[in-house]
Amino acid sequence: MKFVDSLRMSVKAGRGGNGCMSFLRERFKPNGGPDGGNGGRGGSVIFEATTNLQTLADLEYMHHIKGENGGHGKGAARNGPAGEDKIIYVPCGTVIYDADTGEGCADLVEPHDRFVAARGGRGGRGNRYFASSSRKAPRFCEQGDMGEEVKLRLELRLIADVGLVGLPNVGKSSILAAISNAQPRIANYPFTTLSPNLGVLNSGEERIVIADIPGLIEGAHMNKGLGLEFLRHVDRSRLLIHVLSLESRDYDTIIGDFEVVRREMEKYDPALEKRPYFVAANKLDELEEEGAAELIGRLASYFREKGLLFITVSALTEEGIPELVEEIIKFTAAHPRPKSNVRLFALDERLPEKTPLRKRNRIQIISLHGGGYQLLHYQLEKAAERYDFSQDENVARFTKLLRRYKVEELLEAAGAQPGDSVTIGYKEFNFYPDYYPDEEYEEKEAPEEEKSGADEEDTESGPVDDDE
Repeated sequence: MKFVDSLRMSVKAGRGGNGCMSFLRERFKPNGGPDGGNGGRGGSVIFEATTNLQTLADLEYMHHIKGENGGHGKGAARNGPAGEDKIIYVPCGTVIYDADTGEGCADLVEPHDRFVAARGGRGGRGNRYFASSSRKAPRFCEQGDMGEEVKLRLELRLIADVGLVGLPNVGKSSILAAISNAQPRIANYPFTTLSPNLGVLNSGEERIVIADIPGLIEGAHMNKGLGLEFLRHVDRSRLLIHVLSLESRDYDTIIGDFEVVRREMEKYDPALEKRPYFVAANKLDELEEEGAAELIGRLASYFREKGLLFITVSALTEEGIPELVEEIIKFTAAHPRPKSNVRLFALDERLPEKTPLRKRNRIQIISLHGGGYQLLHYQLEKAAERYDFSQDENVARFTKLLRRYKVEELLEAAGAQPGDSVTIGYKEFNFYPDYYPDEEYEEKEAPEEEKSGADEEDTESGPVDDDE
């Protein structure tokens, strides 16, 4: 299977369904009341971790993911169905970032961990919702909200108990094949392994996952060679095994190879310096009998002074492999797999942001470079998105809302001229100001119907989803 551990995608949740404007028409009920149902909520896009996947290859060509739209409301007080959530399965160890800001969003470690990447839009309310004792027959309804849209970057960091690290062509893949059930590609040339391989060692009490990290070279922390592409896979390993090759038969060369790998890992992440590790010298079969004992003795003395375990093995003849397996099992038994502190980002529920009070949420007017103006205000943007302007009563409601916030005076103060385009939310209007006496702004003697409409708009200064 192709190994893919990093990709980008855009995610868009489903739009809420539109509310319905309808009136009851039955025999013997000529003046039936409003019965337009509400639109259904749009489907959200959710990422869920699973053990059935090992790479992000299944998502490589899914550049755009969209949730299902909510159904429209209907007459006879029938609400539209909610859009079905889109669940995207990713391998355990997937880290999700905001592609625009680089901010970490979620770290899906355990199976069934979930992250709601984009929430579906709220459904529009039907005219039945707006009926009251003073407004018997509302002839308007709302459109559904747009779903959230975000660009994400997914990055896989393998979750392995043991990580095999070392320079290219030291025999990491051969050791992995000797101690586990993995069947990696093995050849006698550098960079045979171009992607991490996973193997499983059954100790009887637990399954120990072992990762063969592709070979590192000097300068890997600056993305040389395979570099950062696979250095990040070391992050989650509980134990690191530094694999050295005895093929050179030279003490200084072998120690130099070890120090190169240690320096690159420390420069990539200083925390890796504290990660438990020991050393396994491979290709014992390449040594000649004369001088082999002296070389191994010098190496063992060097690592003993550092307080490190040193094992010599031959993946080809399997000499020393049982001792290596025994040490791995002994370590994992003494260091249980952490359950809570392996996450890079906590799985906090991302609640909808609450808007500030209307007194603090002031209108901002931006003069656009190409001409026209853009008005920024949460309540006005939501109203422009929800109101269906093909309905006369919605036009009147929106006009009244603009008067309450004195938008015309603010636009004129900003230099707007009649005929200029004004963008509010997703919609564009032409500016043709009307002048009203001051007493109409005060609305002291407004009819009861208009008062209830004003109260309805004021509630939008709090959380918008007031029907939940």
